[in-house]
Amino acid sequence: MEVKINTVHLNADERLVDFVNKKVAKLDTFFDGIINCEVTLKVLKPEAANNKVAELKISMPTDGYLFAKKTADTFEEATDLVIDAMRKQLGKYKEKLKSK
Repeated sequence: MEVKINTVHLNADERLVDFVNKKVAKLDTFFDGIINCEVTLKVLKPEAANNKVAELKISMPTDGYLFAKKTADTFEEATDLVIDAMRKQLGKYKEKLKSK
């Protein structure tokens, strides 16, 4: 699985990039057919609280892609939330494939 990380309005340090890569790599355990993942990290309004956004787009072999977006106070928290949301979507996607 290829992981691409995009940042908007910030420069991500190595620690944050490693954290995101580690979390996204765990999605392979839930579904083997993931082609690639695109993670976008951005800051909405620099002076506001709860302004860090993590978006996750996963390309699937048959149905295009799955997408999740979460906002939190830190990028780590937003990443955890978006990974949890994607796990739920992958579970539903797997069930849908089994029922066909």
